[in-house]
Amino acid sequence: MRNTVYLPNRQINKRRYPLGRLINGKFIIIAIIVLIGLVLAGIYYYQATRFNQNIKINGTKVGGLTTDHALKKLELSVLKNEVFIGKDRIFNGKDTKMGFSNKDLNNVKNILKKQKTFLPSSKAINYSLLPSNVDQYHRKTMKKIVENKLKTINKSVKGNGDSAVFLKNGKIITPSSKAGHLVDVDRTVKDYQKKEYNSIIYLNPVYIKPNKVDTAMLKKEEKLLQELLQRTVDYKLQEKIYSLKASDVIKNASLSKQMKYVIDPSGIKNKIAEMNRSKSTLNKNFQFKTHSGKVISVKGKSYGWAIDVEAETKRIVKAFEKGENSIKAYNIYGLGWSTYGVGYHVTSNNGIGDTYAEVSIKDQRIWIYKNNQLKVTTSVVTGWHGVNQDTPKGVWYVQYKKSPSILRGSEVGNPNYSVNVTFWAPFTLDGVGFHDAGWRRNWASNAYLSNGSGGCVNIMPDVMKTVYANLVQNEAVVVY
Repeated sequence: MRNTVYLPNRQINKRRYPLGRLINGKFIIIAIIVLIGLVLAGIYYYQATRFNQNIKINGTKVGGLTTDHALKKLELSVLKNEVFIGKDRIFNGKDTKMGFSNKDLNNVKNILKKQKTFLPSSKAINYSLLPSNVDQYHRKTMKKIVENKLKTINKSVKGNGDSAVFLKNGKIITPSSKAGHLVDVDRTVKDYQKKEYNSIIYLNPVYIKPNKVDTAMLKKEEKLLQELLQRTVDYKLQEKIYSLKASDVIKNASLSKQMKYVIDPSGIKNKIAEMNRSKSTLNKNFQFKTHSGKVISVKGKSYGWAIDVEAETKRIVKAFEKGENSIKAYNIYGLGWSTYGVGYHVTSNNGIGDTYAEVSIKDQRIWIYKNNQLKVTTSVVTGWHGVNQDTPKGVWYVQYKKSPSILRGSEVGNPNYSVNVTFWAPFTLDGVGFHDAGWRRNWASNAYLSNGSGGCVNIMPDVMKTVYANLVQNEAVVVY
């Protein structure tokens, strides 16, 4: 007979329930561990096969891409080839491709390994990678251009001089031992080489810092530049004197090894060019008061003068360098027979002066004035209007006078003629002038319409002697 012991139901539940909870808890923990492992494995795989979010190669974003996709993007990327120093763009080249190909896949994979982190990172890194198909445009041509641009920057800062102290934008700049003003070209080019395959290159300029400051020399250079700024050159143009102050027209300067001034001429040149625009008469319209008192505008042709801006700028620069107080305008030029400026010494009558010849095509008449006095007036026949051989309008000047003379040329109906005249005074380079015309029979006021000259001003022989006597070489001839 078996002995059976009956326990209360409450006691049996107390022994079995904790064991069930334990088993269920283990399953949950294991599941969590497995889940975490899968997540970590997924993260590890993602990190091992894709670039972090803010990674660039040669300035091209490759974040989140596999090496294959990153290489494909590099192959398609276009380089704008712009180079900046700070905010200033110093070069804007032609668009090119980087030159990447399948040969560069291993190098891209190496960068992937370098940037890999266990957990995703937002750190921004720009890696430089030299493509397998090296582009000589970047390696040689563009590098040389950038190098020359940097040298130009130095020149613009300091000019052509050798002094440590220099004048920049009207202010004397004295370097200290802590800061330089000039770009270290070699070291800055090295920065370019690190970024040469970026689409837009931002250079970090390296500045030259003086190792030792010669205080006495700096003071001497400062004194010389301050003396320069105190100088004034009085420039006489016609009857007016322009006081050119160095502090106004010289904004950039330095000193040579021989302690001679090296002056940037641009400010002086701008001032002379301004004078030329306002005062010169060459190729401009003249306001002319006719014999009747009517004021007309006549285009300047050969008559007039202008300043040779380049030549005069050099003279004024030398005057400042030597400390000269005043100079007169010298390099004045003109057009036509005389290449020096005709009318430069004339200021009356709006630049035409008081000695001139007035020719009215409409009235078929001329008036010759000498020292503001009418010396002779007579009817004339001008160029044949019907065949477009009109006497050319404009303000010319008497080139020379010759008596007697042989006129050779061509005209409508006569391709090769040669005629003798007693008096000849041309006023254009192509052979238009005043002369007697003894062969002419038609002196009517409308003769020029159907029987005019080949362009010259025909004058009756009995009057031409007086006209000739009162024409003055280099004086104005106004045809309207």
